[in-house]
Amino acid sequence: MANIIEIHDFSDPALDIYARLTENQLLNRADPDNALFVAESPLVIGRALDAGCEPVSFLMERQHTQGKGREILARCCQDIPVYTADESVLTQLTGFHLTRGMLCAMRRPKLQSVEDVCRDARRVVVLENVMNPTNIGAIFRSAAALGMDAVLLTTAGSDPLYRRASRVSMGNVFLIPWTYLPESGDWTQLLRDLSFRTVAMALHNDSVRLDDPRLAAEEKLAIVMGTEGDGLASSTIASCDYTVRIPMYHGVDSLNVAAASAVAFYELGLPPLNEKKD
Repeated sequence: MANIIEIHDFSDPALDIYARLTENQLLNRADPDNALFVAESPLVIGRALDAGCEPVSFLMERQHTQGKGREILARCCQDIPVYTADESVLTQLTGFHLTRGMLCAMRRPKLQSVEDVCRDARRVVVLENVMNPTNIGAIFRSAAALGMDAVLLTTAGSDPLYRRASRVSMGNVFLIPWTYLPESGDWTQLLRDLSFRTVAMALHNDSVRLDDPRLAAEEKLAIVMGTEGDGLASSTIASCDYTVRIPMYHGVDSLNVAAASAVAFYELGLPPLNEKKD
């Protein structure tokens, strides 16, 4: 039987982790061994559990202790507190109506090294300073679906485990390996040392088309995408092996980074072993 604890007051300290701690406070850079994140909805929580993430507590509407919520709870240690409350209490939580009635606080998994994440990869994504959690989530969803093996991020970008990012990704942040690039040094050279050719997605005088056959023929590719608005740093473009553009019509010169990622991943991603692209 789950450890059900009734909550009647929004100010109850048990709700702090869900209602009052910021994403940065949960990240707890000063004490990473105790860092947390919050997952929303049975789907996202289930995928986090599949990936080995350790739950700390749950928060849900009373009615969701049955159905899919009950299935999730059955997978967890029965000592984990399950805080429940009426909808009138929980709707005071910003965005609770998006959670499908269930939240779970979890311990953040330890990050792998770039070398470990890339060891068996042939197609990786590099996100340089992408700040919007919605874009991060959408990119991860496309990366998992369209043949990418891993995602690498610069530390100035948004966190893939932010609640909005993991929700928008439909839990795919837990299906594809990811880690942060080193803050110092030339990460394009690091990728070359790992036998990757780097592809800067940017409008540039020497840009080649995304469907250039040389790209698909590369054994290992790192597809580099930049921050919203400004795109990639000029130094990053100069350091990459290719500069690539998506051919477009009607004078449109760019796409949202999440939309562009889906196009790029479909064109450059590797098909499943039992399928071939047309």
